[in-house]
Amino acid sequence: MKITYIHHSSFLVEMEQIALLFDYFEGEIPEIRQDQLLIVFASHRHGDHFSPGIFDLAENHPKSGLSFRTISGEKEFRRNFCVGPVFGPGEEFSFQKETGEKVPVTVKAFKSTDEGVAFLIEAEGKVLYHAGDLNNWVWEGEPEEYNFRMSEAFHSELLKIAGNHIDVAFMLLDPRQGKDFYLGMDDFMHMVGADIVFPMHFWGDFGVTERFKTLPVQLTMQKRLWKFVVRGKAFSYSINCGKERKKQLYDTYQGKPGTGSGGKDRQQSRSCD
Repeated sequence: MKITYIHHSSFLVEMEQIALLFDYFEGEIPEIRQDQLLIVFASHRHGDHFSPGIFDLAENHPKSGLSFRTISGEKEFRRNFCVGPVFGPGEEFSFQKETGEKVPVTVKAFKSTDEGVAFLIEAEGKVLYHAGDLNNWVWEGEPEEYNFRMSEAFHSELLKIAGNHIDVAFMLLDPRQGKDFYLGMDDFMHMVGADIVFPMHFWGDFGVTERFKTLPVQLTMQKRLWKFVVRGKAFSYSINCGKERKKQLYDTYQGKPGTGSGGKDRQQSRSCD
């Protein structure tokens, strides 16, 4: 599995048969193999999670047995852009090729604490989670009752996700929340957890991951949280260690900050914990 951080909350996940593109609105998308089924996720309509430009991708992808699909959590997408499938919280969807053959992908949606949904995806034997804007949106200056209800709603959705073994998660760390920026990530890691977590939604503040790692609440999770210093980073992720689950991450980033192309090659690895 290859994972590329594009920008903000947008990632491309490339598997053997399938490519998953999450919440794209700008940035350089790596070239996707023509024999892969491309599934594009749009968690909601906010401008930092969605661009109509995603539909241009269909022109560059074959319309044969493996083809382009979009999937979204907001009904407005169907009315405004004629996309499908569009489904809401609590619903589940499975894919099939145009030939009728089933594709090994199942998607479940969970209600966001902002707009749209979060996605839990099972694909090719692996489980991924993309939070969209499902977060513990506690804000300094808001009434205590509002923040309490927000945390309660967030925890309610996490309880629905808990119990799933998640291989890779994409979860928010938003510095705009000030001293409370860590709450959603911390809640997720304690209530749900994942083998590897990629932070997102940090508005170009790449230092937010390091700040999170200095917090006492996070000491037991440091090895699971990956950090970025530039856009365009690509990671290879595998689980294979005999009878034990083993994780390796290879940083195969090749590029200049913010471009995703050119520059000096670098490679890092992470072995079994």
